[in-house]
Amino acid sequence: MSKGNTFENDLLRLIFNATAIANLADNASSSPLTDLYVSLHTADPGEAGDQTTNEIAYTSYARVAVARSGSGWTVTGNSVSPAGNIDFPTGTGGSGTATHFGVGTAASGAGKLLYKGTVTPNIVCGSGVTPRLTTASAITED
Repeated sequence: MSKGNTFENDLLRLIFNATAIANLADNASSSPLTDLYVSLHTADPGEAGDQTTNEIAYTSYARVAVARSGSGWTVTGNSVSPAGNIDFPTGTGGSGTATHFGVGTAASGAGKLLYKGTVTPNIVCGSGVTPRLTTASAITED
């Protein structure tokens, strides 16, 4: 099974830009999410994982909130990318290698993992390192 290209874009716009799909789906009418939370992972969180599965734990790490809007995400050609670089907090200790990233619904805790992908090249994290996902990072529906 596959989705049609127009619907793939519509679905990404609904999730990442809070744009309704006419006659099919609306953004939540009461207390919709205004941000999605991007996380880093030391291994693939898998399809059964949540936002904490293999989540990196260098000192000072925290998920980054990105607005559910065109200022936060760019959707085009059945793909979505951050509208600007996503900089995670600079490490003050600890270590870990970010091999995957996730996009979910919670600022902390087990939140729902919506999408996941690989980080290429991997980011070695630790003291003095500011991990960054660039606008070239993409999630593609197909």
